[in-house]
Formats: sequence, C-alpha cells, structure tokens
Amino acid sequence: MKISVITAVYNRRETIGDALQSVFSQRNVDLETIVVDGDSNDGTSDVISQFGDQVSKSIREADTGIYNALNKGLRAATGDVIGFLHADDWLADEHVLSDVARLFADSDVDGVYADLEYVDANDRERVHRRWVSGVYDVRKFRRGWMPPHPTVFFRREIYERFGLFNEDLRTAADYELLVRMMVRHGANMAYLPRVTVKMRVGGASNVSLTNRLNANRDDRQAWLINGLKPPLGLRFTKPLRKLPQFLRR
Repeated sequence: MKISVITAVYNRRETIGDALQSVFSQRNVDLETIVVDGDSNDGTSDVISQFGDQVSKSIREADTGIYNALNKGLRAATGDVIGFLHADDWLADEHVLSDVARLFADSDVDGVYADLEYVDANDRERVHRRWVSGVYDVRKFRRGWMPPHPTVFFRREIYERFGLFNEDLRTAADYELLVRMMVRHGANMAYLPRVTVKMRVGGASNVSLTNRLNANRDDRQAWLINGLKPPLGLRFTKPLRKLPQFLRR
C-alpha cells in the first residue's frame, strides 16, 4: 500500500522543513510525497530543494488559494491512500503513517481519521487545544461534529468517484468535502484513537471574527450544495463542539 502525503505551501520558509522532515521520518511505509509550492518568494523553495529526491513530486507555480493547490496535488497523486500535511504542521511521531496503513488493511475501510493537537507557534511543547475526535457515528455531523481534516486519509478511489475540493468555498472546502464523502456518500470510516498531527495555532478559518463568520456561512452552504438539509443551529453547534478541546490540554 502506497500512501501519498500532499503539502501545499506558500512563503513558509521557517516551518516547511519541520513538516517535511516529519514525513520523511516515517517508518515501515511506502511513501509518495508531493509538495505544491505556490511560487513562494521567501526562500521556501530552497528549503524544499534541500530534501532532494526524497520529494517524489514538486510542483512550483502560482495558484488561486490553498484548495486549488491541494487539488493540484490530488491530481498528481498515485498512492492507494491520500492525506495532507499543511506546511505549519507536522506528524506527531514516526509511526503515524504505519498506523494509518494498518487500518486501511481492512478493504472495507474508505477513510481514516484521528486526533489533533494545537500547539504554540513558538513552543512546540505547549499544547493549546487537544481535538479528540471519538468513535465514528455519521449522525454526529448533525450535532456540529467533524473530524480534524488534517488527520483524515481517504483511498484515492474515493476522490476519483466523488470529486476533489470545491474551490468556490473559501474557508469551508475541507468541511464540504467531509460532508460530501461521509454524509452524502456514506464513506466507511475508521477511527485511529491517537494524536497524529500537531498544528501550530492560527488556522485560516479562525484568525479573525470576519473569517469565522464567513466560515459559518460556508458551512451551511456545504450541506446545501450536496442536496442535504443543513442541521438546525449549525452556526452554534459547530463552534460549541470546540469548547472541550480547550479543557484537554
């Protein structure tokens, strides 16, 4: 089983090395690494080049945003299973991908998700939030639940059947993709009960009140474009789901 890990990056010279090193340190896995650089101008490309042919495929060209970049990576991926690692994040330890592969050994499993920790941008050991996903039940989506997208892996055939990221949704394209795959099309998911990704604080949908309000609007649209009725109170239940994360530090 080959696992493709896609990293989209733009001007992240200080962090991209940590992200890639965490991928290349993985043990006992057939790995394809795809880096999509949106034509960075801060030296990011120099850091990427230091890894040489460890990077399976390197795409360097301007894009229209992160989901456009991730879609480029998806089109280039040849792995049986595909996941993402953002340029500010890193895999929690060297056994993450082998643990993911173990769950995909069950041919009935379409996707795998796990837990995530938000850490301080300047202190990797300081945990701000811990996102414990819990056992899968698709009905929880209607109560504001979702798995942390950076921990999610799908078989490549799932993307081939049901499509890539919807680039029209600015901050909720990852949420829409999960709703489409898991709610609309009923992907069979397996939960890996451990932290697989460490994320530096400051995600795109949370960095300002305006962005958060835009994300709430796009969350509702994610259901509508899939022919699904949005859950009542989604704009409240989804943010409220995050509150326990701050108590698990």
